[in-house]
Amino acid sequence: MAQTNSLCYTEIVWKSDVKNMETTFYHELTTTSLQGELLSDDCCKKILTASEVGLLPLLDAAYQVRKTYFQNTVQLHILNNAQNGYCPEDCHYCAQASSATADIEAYPLKPDAEILAEAERAYESGAYRYCIVMSGRGPSPKRVAHLAELIRAVKTRYPIEVCLSAGLIDIEAAHTLKAAGLDRLNHNLNTSEAHYPKICSTHSYQDRMETLQAAQKVGLACCSGIIVGMGEEISDLIEVAKELRCLEVASLPVNFFLPISGTQLSEFAPAQRNVSITLTPDYCLRVLCLYRFLNPRAEIRVAAGREHYLRSMEVMALYPANSMFIEGYLNAAGTGTARTLQMIEDAGFTVKTNGDGAKQLKESEKKKADVLLKELKVLRPRMASST
Repeated sequence: MAQTNSLCYTEIVWKSDVKNMETTFYHELTTTSLQGELLSDDCCKKILTASEVGLLPLLDAAYQVRKTYFQNTVQLHILNNAQNGYCPEDCHYCAQASSATADIEAYPLKPDAEILAEAERAYESGAYRYCIVMSGRGPSPKRVAHLAELIRAVKTRYPIEVCLSAGLIDIEAAHTLKAAGLDRLNHNLNTSEAHYPKICSTHSYQDRMETLQAAQKVGLACCSGIIVGMGEEISDLIEVAKELRCLEVASLPVNFFLPISGTQLSEFAPAQRNVSITLTPDYCLRVLCLYRFLNPRAEIRVAAGREHYLRSMEVMALYPANSMFIEGYLNAAGTGTARTLQMIEDAGFTVKTNGDGAKQLKESEKKKADVLLKELKVLRPRMASST
């Protein structure tokens, strides 16, 4: 596996002339990424923070890389929160953490029938991948065997890819899951090694890294990403992006911290948790572009927080990213499937599905919303107020 210090670093020369920037800088970003070369840390910082780097040409440069490997397709993921709460870990960002006081309904692992029914619904909704997520530090050997049977059942019944997020696992568990037909194992790095002790104390960055390495040793594809907005420095974001490049992860979710009431991080004011950067739509899109340039072949997923932070600019995430969730996240709700699919279609992208039988959108959801007429109290407010 390639190490960070053995990768080729390319320093893009910055010029003060705006016209030269428009004609050379953005083109060189695309070219450097497609040639498999690595941007310098200084260049990465400028992508994120320099006012002279325009957002629209930056998005276009990232789109050229995205288009090369994924054309205009978008992969949709549906997440099944298969076990909610009851977690001994103290991840400061998570509503299910032992230290959290978030108002969630805890429940043990769902029955097999329920998990299989949700797999069917995910397939029929047009999802490319069904993501099973469990709370907890990691599964026991007995639980691993149970999960392996579930994965076999899903893969036998539906032509849909399966991703599993089950906490820390070893090589033996990874081998069992791989043999059952698991397509990907999710385990996010979340932040840099230096920043990790500030967001969790019950396990380490190295524990997470060893889980990913165990999966890779048995040939299991990895899904691993980041949570932006947890008090990290820009250098932390760059370090994680380059570490994920070295790991050659197949899928890279970019999450933006959702301040769910009751989580440790949400209880602190931005100044107290050392948040020096505001998650504006502009900044979030720049992060997505950076991760595309540094991981050109990876499936980049705009994940949790896209609705909350991108707001009216949400559709622009599709230019660097080629994947997103539908029907919400682990504990936070998201926009409806129909609206997300309409957004994808309106922007000229197409949904990538598994097999001809997948229904991208039910006919009932395709109906256009009626045009609402103004009520009399809106048309004649003075008249309404006098009655």
